[in-house]
Amino acid sequence: MITTRQNFDLTAMTTFAIPAKCGCFIEYDIPEDIPFILSTLRHDVDFVHIGGGSNLLFTHDFPGVVAHSAIKGIEIVEEDPAGVKVKVGAGEKMDDFIRWACDRELWGVENLSGIPGEVGASAVQNVGAYGSEAADAIVEVNAYDREKGEFVTIPCEECRYGYRDSIFKRPELRGCYIIHSVVYRLTATPSPKIDYPALRERFQEPPQSPTQVRDAVIAVRDSKLPDPADTPSAGSFFKNPVIDDATLRHIIEVEGNESFPHYAVDGGWKIPAAWLIDRCGWKGRREGNVGVWHLQPLVIVNPERKATASEVIALEQRIKDSVMNRYGVTLTPEVEHI
Repeated sequence: MITTRQNFDLTAMTTFAIPAKCGCFIEYDIPEDIPFILSTLRHDVDFVHIGGGSNLLFTHDFPGVVAHSAIKGIEIVEEDPAGVKVKVGAGEKMDDFIRWACDRELWGVENLSGIPGEVGASAVQNVGAYGSEAADAIVEVNAYDREKGEFVTIPCEECRYGYRDSIFKRPELRGCYIIHSVVYRLTATPSPKIDYPALRERFQEPPQSPTQVRDAVIAVRDSKLPDPADTPSAGSFFKNPVIDDATLRHIIEVEGNESFPHYAVDGGWKIPAAWLIDRCGWKGRREGNVGVWHLQPLVIVNPERKATASEVIALEQRIKDSVMNRYGVTLTPEVEHI
């Protein structure tokens, strides 16, 4: 079924709860609705497809069409002694799918527990946390190709997954694919990933079930991150930057030592954006109706649900400027701006 609403208030469609309206909002619940909806759009109308809105900021009212998938369903499509392949509708909440997997003693996505958002968007963003990414379990992505005008299946290796990145986010392909389901590979063989320090310290012995890991992940998240239902936010607002050797040496000079968190990766050194922001004095600061979460400086919050997009953008820029001025590091937002 297709539902259409004109002059629609999008505030409740994002976890940031920032006011914005769109000219038309369309929601659908089967893949076959996608080409039909597209066929009804005028060529001059702006069109954007959203997921659960957990990583999204509408910077202004959007005069065009906003579409959202309500495609549900979790189905085992292949099974063998080592595990299963599971097809999940793009409109399923990611955490509902993870709970489903853990309840069946299936490993592979438990470290992503508690992340808000929907399955389709998780495949676009390659969501990750506590040593795991969606791409680690994704087998293939099923989508409608707007350019070809046909449904396609894209193997994981062709999605070119990277840190919070995929072909679905590349400028040249942005909006080309509309995902309607994702196939994951889960295993029945215990395979806990607890190398992340905050997880490792919670286990005296290796966990025996994915639910144990899930519970630990949620506990760690709750100790650091706000619940969007209580304190609206878009989660981690900035990506962790990768810096070169010269910038690393500059930070060492500024700090007077090298005992800060940094990790060798392809292309340089990854340094936590949260550490940079914290060292610039932003943790817990409030500016007007927006602020930085007091337990995790990577999160910009809308504590009283009164913030505007312009206030968020202004705070974002001030944080970026302060990190650049102190460390010479450019922060890039993880949150998508529309």
